[in-house]
Amino acid sequence: MADTGGVLKVCLNGARTPAEHPGLPLTPARLAGSARDAVRAGADAIHLHPRGADGSESLLAVDVAGAVAAVRAACPGVPVGVSTGLWITARDPRARLELVGGWVVLRDAERPDFASVNLSEPGTAELAGLLHDLGIGVEAGVWTAHDARALAPSSTRPASIRTVLPGLVRVLVEIIGVPPEQAVAEADAVLAALGDPGVPVLLHGEREACWPVLRHAAGLGLPTRIGLEDVLTGPDGEPVAGNADLVRHAREIIG
Repeated sequence: MADTGGVLKVCLNGARTPAEHPGLPLTPARLAGSARDAVRAGADAIHLHPRGADGSESLLAVDVAGAVAAVRAACPGVPVGVSTGLWITARDPRARLELVGGWVVLRDAERPDFASVNLSEPGTAELAGLLHDLGIGVEAGVWTAHDARALAPSSTRPASIRTVLPGLVRVLVEIIGVPPEQAVAEADAVLAALGDPGVPVLLHGEREACWPVLRHAAGLGLPTRIGLEDVLTGPDGEPVAGNADLVRHAREIIG
């Protein structure tokens, strides 16, 4: 599995629609161009949600292959990850497992380096094991202190959470649906519940919580992420042209 380290990851598109921002990349070609510009602006890693021909999120091997291969060609040597959000398969964990199992046909250039697995969704352990078997790193999405406690060492579980989630390369602490004035306190509560997981921890927020949490992550010395998936404006609410602008703003804060 490739190294997925770095200080700043760019999240290119998420589940958003083109109506939300004109710079949102969906096709492999636009994902590649946006990723290339973001890496030039200072991104160390890339996260994306592959899309089908109709623009909807997809876990089909052909769609993952097209998006990942295009981005990898535009950004050689930069780690590329994808989502496995359960909403993509209408919250059917068995369908998700079958689709991800289809990734076995992917060639090296088409296979993501890591995939995000949200702990709040059913089927986490099975999905993580499958990704590990496919040679794809697992990035555990932790949304709440409850999620974090599921990974924290306890008297009944070995300290290494790789026994729970094989192939784990990073914990992604995500502050979602929290008012901006409460976001930093919520981040600290989740981090405290998590403790030291023994792998890198990336901290980020979404929407109004994005910039306060990014500043907090920088102050704590933690990796973070930025991109149109998380926020559509700059740190002072100013418009941005796309992902590269957001990365430049984030780099100014991180230093």
